[in-house]
Amino acid sequence: MEYDYNSQRSMMVLPEYGRNIQKMVEYAVQIEDKEDRNKAARAIIAIMGNLNPHLRDVTDFKHKLWDHLFIISDFKLDIDSPYEKPTRETLFEKPKQVPYNDYNIRYKHYGKIIELLIKEACEFKEGEERNALIRLIANHMKKCYLTWNRDVVDDRSIFEDLKTLSGGKIVVGDELKLAETRDIMSKSKKKRPPKKK
Repeated sequence: MEYDYNSQRSMMVLPEYGRNIQKMVEYAVQIEDKEDRNKAARAIIAIMGNLNPHLRDVTDFKHKLWDHLFIISDFKLDIDSPYEKPTRETLFEKPKQVPYNDYNIRYKHYGKIIELLIKEACEFKEGEERNALIRLIANHMKKCYLTWNRDVVDDRSIFEDLKTLSGGKIVVGDELKLAETRDIMSKSKKKRPPKKK
């Protein structure tokens, strides 16, 4: 009695579709009549789509299925596809380098967004709205500081950093009261998921 082991079979190109889809594609490649190959390919695409029904609403889902069909066939399948046939070169080419903005962030623990918010606050006219925005920014700065530095931070340090980042345009006195360190720390502890045992 001869057994058929997976280790003796050919490697699956896209294992998420399973061995049966691969066998169907291998069979479709061998069909001589192009019209019959096209029918077989459409049937295989329908089955591949049924394997992942939750992805049907995803943009370009059908296009992805056709690309996967060609990949599984090792680009040997000669059929009329509704989409441009991918090539082996495009599949294995290196992705283009992502351009990163090289921001010069003065205090990395606050981040670029805080600097942009401070810049906006400087443009506001004196008044209650500006004061409320400065209070929100200062509280968020304290929270950011405590995220990266677990030491207790003095509100004066936050006010000094705020003054520095605003180029001296925002000067805050001791009348501004920020959230207590213990309150910020306890809120961040509550948000953390419990440790698994």
